[in-house]
Amino acid sequence: MLKSLSVWALKNSDSRPADWAFAEVRERGFEGIELAIGLRGLVTPDSTEKDCKALVHVASAEGIRISSLASGLGWQFPLTADDPEVRRKGVEMIRKSIYAARWLEVKALLVVPGLLAPIGADSKEHVPYDVAYDRMEAGLTQLVSVAEELGVVLGIENVWNRILLSPLEMRDFIDDFVSDAVGSYLDVGNMIVFGYAEDWVRILGPRICCVHFKDFKRSVGTLQGFCDLLEGDVNYPAVMKALREAGYDGPCVAEFFGLEGAALDKLSKAMDTILAM
Repeated sequence: MLKSLSVWALKNSDSRPADWAFAEVRERGFEGIELAIGLRGLVTPDSTEKDCKALVHVASAEGIRISSLASGLGWQFPLTADDPEVRRKGVEMIRKSIYAARWLEVKALLVVPGLLAPIGADSKEHVPYDVAYDRMEAGLTQLVSVAEELGVVLGIENVWNRILLSPLEMRDFIDDFVSDAVGSYLDVGNMIVFGYAEDWVRILGPRICCVHFKDFKRSVGTLQGFCDLLEGDVNYPAVMKALREAGYDGPCVAEFFGLEGAALDKLSKAMDTILAM
């Protein structure tokens, strides 16, 4: 498995040059970096093939592998929106992200498939569950052939979007596409508030194209429950056992935000401990 770090974990990464980010990741003991596509930063929807190839070159020069490509654009342009123009924009953002992933020579593209309502929104203001499900399926169906052609996997992430709340439902949602270009981008911290990561690993198995490592304290139960690795309720020995039994050997990406210095060193050591389990 590849020990990787999300670019979001690096403080002020949006305003830093690529060589700094790659060197920082290497110096902190990581083998890879997960880049992110957003409206600003190293990779955007307007990035060209030349731009992306330049990033690959810089990473290689620093001895770092670009492991995967994350995206938060699905929160801004959800495939589940009531506004058809927002849904169209969402499809277009994912399409551009697929090309960026291809140019960055990565297989796994994180996709936020949609949401019933924004986190913290009034529960009365939401897209009905079945409507949202159908819209996610319809939007992603438009993208499968492009992903297949370019050799990229649309990694559907389990996020706090109030839908696809069970590993069985996630499994069936993925399998409905009957394509190796749709898989699971599994975040082992995101389901702890209502489930168990090892169950998700076992049930999703070969569908998993990339893994996010986080930790979460159930006793908190809100966004403030996310905590340092090995300090929450993720059963990492069980998770690692399940990943190995599933034959997973891809990137394991520490997804944190805005860290520097000793916090990055602590995270790197925790990743070593987990990967040795």
